[in-house]
Amino acid sequence: MHQLSKEQARRIAVRAQLLDAPRPRKLLDVVQQLTLLQIDPTAAVAPSADLVAWSRLGSAYQLAHLRQALEEDRTLFEHNALVRPMNDLGLILAGARTARSRDRTAWIRDNDRFRRDILKLLRKSGPMTSRHIPDTCAVPWASTGWTNNRNVTQMLEFLIMRGEVAIAGRVGRERLWDLRERVYPADVVVPAVDEARRLRNERRLASLGIARQKRTAMPLEPVEVGEAGEPAVVEGTTGEWRVDPAALGQDLEGRTALLSPFDRLVYDRVRAQGLFDFEYTLEMYKPVAKRRWGYFALPVLHGDQLVGKVDAIADRKVSVLRVNAIHEDVKFTRTMTKAVHGELEDMASWLGLDAVEQA
Repeated sequence: MHQLSKEQARRIAVRAQLLDAPRPRKLLDVVQQLTLLQIDPTAAVAPSADLVAWSRLGSAYQLAHLRQALEEDRTLFEHNALVRPMNDLGLILAGARTARSRDRTAWIRDNDRFRRDILKLLRKSGPMTSRHIPDTCAVPWASTGWTNNRNVTQMLEFLIMRGEVAIAGRVGRERLWDLRERVYPADVVVPAVDEARRLRNERRLASLGIARQKRTAMPLEPVEVGEAGEPAVVEGTTGEWRVDPAALGQDLEGRTALLSPFDRLVYDRVRAQGLFDFEYTLEMYKPVAKRRWGYFALPVLHGDQLVGKVDAIADRKVSVLRVNAIHEDVKFTRTMTKAVHGELEDMASWLGLDAVEQA
């Protein structure tokens, strides 16, 4: 059982997320280590996937790099609103195939001609967006939510889970669908489900550094790691953790970084509170009067500590990065203040904005 201080645990987490001073050089290296970038349409500053990449790579990352990796180089792929390295494809397909329900299986069976119509059309005319695919279903998809009667998109979602179609790219925010063989490599090995789960837990722990064996289910991607790694306890926290043994005993050369609210360092709010004493809630869905930190506040990392939030928005009409507030969870030193302002200047430059304006 490893005995860790909070400082040691934080440093393991920061290094694992590539947020220490020696920056990685390539986008693929970042996604390989993090295992994923989350796609979210909110772009108060920049889309989250781009913001996560920039916080690691700095000015070496340009917005065109992600599209090139997804649509030209095919070193990354999109699946279930997440961008992943192509060499993880087999693990994802193995897991996706277990996500079946009786309703889904029966609906696909009842609409097998609809399924074949889509595959035939894509083979002839793909890639294409869902709105260009005719709805020939025999039994409409019924739900109590927003997917009710959205037959084409539902069938495409099920077919990507089955590995029959893939996302070839995007036109704006719309996904382009195509046959899997035109997007995925031909030699993909799909392991058995249990093996895939074990490997994914190991990959996830390596990307987080330290995590819980079991946690409440999270949307899109779990934050638990099962039996991966080795057991550890962290002073000031209760219960057992799992730690990546390869991450133990390493020094940290820290730096300052502005993070996306969806960044994996802070995505698990319970873990962030436990290890970093960092409270955070994404407030974009709250009324303005009830927001404490802002619409899309960016967590601030300094060394191995999460020290505040920056409420900023990219006002592209006047080419300004507008900083509404900098919330200090701890009293900023002169060095911290200078570093945060330096990151804001770098962010504005990266976004092609002319200036930073602070309220």
